[in-house]
Amino acid sequence: MKRKIDRSKLKTIPARRRPSKVNVRDEATPHQAGASFAQFIDGLPDILGGSDVRRIVDAWAKAWGGGRTVLFGFGAHLIKVGLAPVVVDLIERGAISALFMNGAGCVHDLELAMMGRTSEEVGEALDDGSFGTARETAERLNGAIATAAEEGLGMGEGIGRAILEGSFAHKDRSVLAAAARHGIPATVHVAIGSDIHHMHPSADGAALGATSYRDFETLASVVAGLDRGVVFNVGSAVILPEVFLKALSLARNLGNPVRRITAVNLDFIRHYRPQVNVVERPTRLGGEGISHVGQHEILLPLLSAGVIEAHDGKKRRTARKKHSRRKR
Repeated sequence: MKRKIDRSKLKTIPARRRPSKVNVRDEATPHQAGASFAQFIDGLPDILGGSDVRRIVDAWAKAWGGGRTVLFGFGAHLIKVGLAPVVVDLIERGAISALFMNGAGCVHDLELAMMGRTSEEVGEALDDGSFGTARETAERLNGAIATAAEEGLGMGEGIGRAILEGSFAHKDRSVLAAAARHGIPATVHVAIGSDIHHMHPSADGAALGATSYRDFETLASVVAGLDRGVVFNVGSAVILPEVFLKALSLARNLGNPVRRITAVNLDFIRHYRPQVNVVERPTRLGGEGISHVGQHEILLPLLSAGVIEAHDGKKRRTARKKHSRRKR
């Protein structure tokens, strides 16, 4: 028979001397009607996800205000859930220095600019072989890529210019057109055969390869200046984490001191490659990696509003201080 445990001999410690992970000062502040969005962010609990949001906003605002690189990478889902206008606004404000995306992002960006709608029902269209066969989408994209190849441009810039200079009813909400308009790098990283316009006879494998490779070189140049900056990976599970890792290795190999990076991964779930190739490995020498789980269509507008409030609030405070000194 087993001996009964004698709990009277339990060794205890004073509760006040025990380390604790949660403190009342970290708790949320209830929202008050009429309060600003900055106050809403400040009122989040400084615990887990609430702490993550604050850290992301603070790092982003610091990089933006200090003229550091903010490299914003995303998968096509971001555009499909209606967030292109948010990204365009951030570009116009100067909150984003450069973009990088996967190939599908071009498809949805172009279709929304061209006809105000995108995203087909894959299962049903696959049954009868009509999936991915939209004529105008392929002709426009492949034509822009062929022209970019001839002119020595990258794919992102080539498509962005084509949208910006074309007769597109909704081009003001195009992410690639906004990048072209403001002269910031926008790179596209394709896996040949993975995007619908690759199926069409107008596709040119040499042009796809040449323009996407130029974009890899452009991305590496942007990453070379990422020290004390911020990189986002929003919803790309494989392509962008892999491409970013190689661009970072190339930049460091060529002598660029890219050490202190704030690396942010945003997605519905935690995937292996974004976690290790964006959040963990690139920040081993310094900086910080943050992985935050949430739906893009909620999380990105929240972070965008937070960083705009933080950046503009700091500008207003600085202006008031200067005005006060002049009055003295």
